[in-house]
Amino acid sequence: MNAGPSLLPLFLKLHHRKVVLVGGGTVAASKIEALLGSGAEITVVAPAIHPRIRATAVTIVTRGFTPSDLDGAWLAVAAATPAVNREVRTAGEARRIFVNAVDDPETASAFTGGVFRRGPVTIAVSTGGAAPALAGLVREGLEALVPEDIEDWVREARALRRSQRAEGVPPAERRPLLLQALNELYARSAEEDAAPRPEVPH
Repeated sequence: MNAGPSLLPLFLKLHHRKVVLVGGGTVAASKIEALLGSGAEITVVAPAIHPRIRATAVTIVTRGFTPSDLDGAWLAVAAATPAVNREVRTAGEARRIFVNAVDDPETASAFTGGVFRRGPVTIAVSTGGAAPALAGLVREGLEALVPEDIEDWVREARALRRSQRAEGVPPAERRPLLLQALNELYARSAEEDAAPRPEVPH
């Protein structure tokens, strides 16, 4: 089966950048938390606005969508009716703005996925909008595999990267050295966990 061109996975920096959420119902409200977490400047456009959206620090425009709502935006999230979502897509295409159309893969040009964060690590799984529930299940499986001390791994990797760049270690040689350093870190953690702990006097 010819699956067509593959998606390019990206993580976007949206801090202080305009994002337009079109739709004000429960589906739109479910997207608010993640958008707020990105630090984006969010404008919500819809004739009626869910109380959960009204309770947040977003700009609210209480009316139907017009193409000019996307002027200056970096990303649009369409969470309205299929007809309105298609209007958002058309307006986004004209402005070269990616549109995430919720539960409407045919309309979307950008897709979110099953996401979890642990410390500075973010893992996202996407099926290109074909099976969001499956993406969520795969995400749950991966979450169970990622160690709780992953932040220590990131700290070790960051320090090693700095020293390797300073020493001129070729990129092709860095990953085996990182794996060795993480194995040593894991061994030290295991030894600390196995070490007898002093008894607390009663």
